Amino acid sequence: MEDSGGGTKTWTHVGLSDLSRVADEIIAVAGDHHIWVFKGDMGAGKTTLIKALGKSLDIEDSVQSPTFGLVNEYADKAGNIYYHFDFYRIEEEDEAEDIGVSEYFHSGSICFIEWPSRIPNLIPEHYLLIEIAFSTPDKRQITVTTYD
Repeated sequence: MEDSGGGTKTWTHVGLSDLSRVADEIIAVAGDHHIWVFKGDMGAGKTTLIKALGKSLDIEDSVQSPTFGLVNEYADKAGNIYYHFDFYRIEEEDEAEDIGVSEYFHSGSICFIEWPSRIPNLIPEHYLLIEIAFSTPDKRQITVTTYD
């Protein structure tokens, strides 16, 4: 892991066997941020990383991409609620507003957001950006930046 300064951390050459450790470190970096925005190309591993984060957070439910339903709700062993959004299939921000995203985003629960580029005007100002990029076919670079 590299500390790039300014609230940014980068992990290079992350493989599947590294995800548990990286997930724990991302949780530590997150602090009080409850909006976690995931950016990366199709197949980069956004949902796979969210599954690893769910395991580290003791989420009991099966973490799956909510591609068709837009949002999945999970609970951890302590009863805390988490929301997982996938906005890939929406065409207009109004579609996200129709499901009440602002209520979810302001609930205080951690919200995992895939494809935030579809709802740029709805993302709160205080969030954690998690960018995933291919470094090799089976390794990723993960960069986390906090925005306050």
